[in-house]
Amino acid sequence: MKEISSVQNPLIKQIVQLQEKSKVRKKTGLFIIEGMREIEIALNNAYEFQQLLYCEELINNNLLYKIRQKTEIHTEWIAITKEVYQKIAYRESTEGVLAIAKSKSHEANNIDLPENPLIVVLESLEKPGNIGAILRTTDAANVDIVFIADPKTDLYNPNIIRSSVGAVFTNNIIVGNSENLINLLGIKKIPIFSAILQEAVPYYTVDYSKGAAIVMGTESVGLSELWRKASQSNIIIPMRGQIDSMNVSVAAAVIIFEAIRQKAI
Repeated sequence: MKEISSVQNPLIKQIVQLQEKSKVRKKTGLFIIEGMREIEIALNNAYEFQQLLYCEELINNNLLYKIRQKTEIHTEWIAITKEVYQKIAYRESTEGVLAIAKSKSHEANNIDLPENPLIVVLESLEKPGNIGAILRTTDAANVDIVFIADPKTDLYNPNIIRSSVGAVFTNNIIVGNSENLINLLGIKKIPIFSAILQEAVPYYTVDYSKGAAIVMGTESVGLSELWRKASQSNIIIPMRGQIDSMNVSVAAAVIIFEAIRQKAI
C-alpha cells in the first residue's frame, strides 16, 4: 500500500491544481471528488477512479471497507497523513477520503429520449453554486436531460460537485453550444419554454405534459437572443412582493415541479 506523508509530493500538488484550475481538469480529463457521500454516488453511477486517498486517522473502517467493495481493481489506494489531507481537502467534514476520478463525455451524441421528455436548459450560468443547486432539483424531479449551453465553468468544478451533493453524477447532462442544442430540440420537435420577463405568461398556464425544454438564463442578463427567438412561449413566475426576481435555482425548482405536476395528472 502506497503512503504519502509530504505535502510536497507531486501527486498532492497535482490534486491542488485539479481543485483550483479548470484548464488542468480539461487537459488531464481528471477531477477531484471529496467526501464519502459524493464518492459513493459517483461509484453508483459508473465513474472510474484513478486513485483514492484516505486518512486512517479520520476515516471510519466500515466506510472504508464499503468503498473498497465498490472500486475497480485498477484503482490505486493511497494512505495519507492528516496534514496531507488537510492540505487537499476543502471541507473538514468529509470523512478523510478523496478520489481522483475520470471525467465522462457530455457531448450530444445519440441521445435516446423517452416520449414527451422533460429537459432543463441552463444557458451560460456563471455561479457553480446555482448550477449545483439546480442539479439537485433536476435529480429530485427525475428530469430526463439537463442541457448546459455555452458554459462559463466546467462541469467538474469542485463547487458544482459540492453544491449538488453528488447530483452532478446522477443527472443525464449534455454540454454544448446554444445553436446546436436549439437545432437538436427542433429535430426532436420539443417545445421550448424560456423563462424571461418580456412578453411572458405565468409559468403554470402553459402545457409541459407533451414534452418541454425549460430554459433558464443568468439573473444579470437573462437569456440570449438565440433562445428568445427559439422559444415557443415565454414564461414568468408572478411576483407578489417588492422584489421582481428570484434566484435562478429557486425559479428553476418552481417551474420544474409544475411541469412534473402536470405530467403526473
